[in-house]
Amino acid sequence: MKLTIVGSGYVGLVAGACLADAGNDVTCVDVSEEKIALLKSGGVPIYEPGLAALIERNAAKRRIRFTTDLGAAMADSELVFIAVGTPEDEDGSADLSHVLTVARQIAELAIEPKLVVTKSTVPVGTADRIRAELSAGSELPHRVASNPEFLKEGAAIADFQKPDRIIIGCDEPASREQLERLYAPFNRRERRVVAMSVRAAELTKYAANAMLATRISFMNELANLCDELGADIADVRYGMGSDKRIGPHFLFPGCGYGGSCFPKDVKALTHTARAAGRPLRVVEAVEEANAEQRRVLARRAVEHFGDDLSGRRFALWGLAFKANTDDMREAPSRYTIAELVRRGATVVAHDPVAIPTAKRIGMEGVTFSESMYEALAGCDALLICTDWNDYRSPDLDRLAAGLRGDLILDGRNLLDPERCAEAGLRYRGIGRGQGTPV
Repeated sequence: MKLTIVGSGYVGLVAGACLADAGNDVTCVDVSEEKIALLKSGGVPIYEPGLAALIERNAAKRRIRFTTDLGAAMADSELVFIAVGTPEDEDGSADLSHVLTVARQIAELAIEPKLVVTKSTVPVGTADRIRAELSAGSELPHRVASNPEFLKEGAAIADFQKPDRIIIGCDEPASREQLERLYAPFNRRERRVVAMSVRAAELTKYAANAMLATRISFMNELANLCDELGADIADVRYGMGSDKRIGPHFLFPGCGYGGSCFPKDVKALTHTARAAGRPLRVVEAVEEANAEQRRVLARRAVEHFGDDLSGRRFALWGLAFKANTDDMREAPSRYTIAELVRRGATVVAHDPVAIPTAKRIGMEGVTFSESMYEALAGCDALLICTDWNDYRSPDLDRLAAGLRGDLILDGRNLLDPERCAEAGLRYRGIGRGQGTPV
């Protein structure tokens, strides 16, 4: 099939590359000339394992191309996917300005009817607004469908190619048939398509992310209680996760969730619910709990060193909000660093891939080290914010020798407390039963 994907960010590029790899003819469109030039030259503007190689392979076979010309891209496309950003607006709602701009452009430039599919995460009712924009700008009988993405950063290629489910929101049989045909290659071993109304599909995406965020915040709250009660959250997690009704996934406590999806999607869902007169009190509590948890490492540093951190130097391992990505949007590291620096400290940060992102953002009071061990030199404590494999089995003797102090604040529970103690290090994780300030 011939496809146009508008938006060459994370969702658009992953979807475009994977659909091209399944044999489709894909044209990715973006308003950024700089981004398109980079893609044409063989570069990729985001870090996602396997994505660069996938794009390179399909570009060589002329199955994926990149342009800023939406009209030319749509000329003979059967489907047009909208995969542009929906950032958080000032009131917490999803900003749909980019989505609706694309809808108006499709109406203006299309010369034949299109099936317009929202891949972006959008609130319930967005398809109706897109349909209205298309009708206002064109007499062509365009159709609108919803096909939300469910990709984990760091594992997006596998998630797309071997999905748990493929949500198709359609109000016309022809649209459903077209999308089922597109996704047939991903359903060969087991049928993954779940068809529903457009509105149900729009809500399903938010509901799934809110549930995952809820599990994370619940475990973080429980971990904080474990610290006060002298219990180990690892034992509690195993005991809970062995219940098949609960399962083991997304039960790992830490220093809060971040990224491009959970924070803004939780806020957008709570905004939608309040606007509908049905507030989601559980989801609102999830957001409040996460706002507190993102500052847990800084609070513990203050517990140990005092309110004034002037002259203190901290090593920080992990800038990205999670492993296998360079995404620092709403990353716990940013909140941790900001609080430490506000209190007068300096920070030396290491991350396997996110240092260029951090430099683009600009972070006051932070220097960067390309070596996780060199970052320790002269530091009073080590803070771990991201669960990179690099940090799971460090040389603890080398770590102890590198630090000026002896304190580790592990925001991802990567290290073994007993081994740390054997190396002469004082360790505090999340919910490891160590509630008395070290």
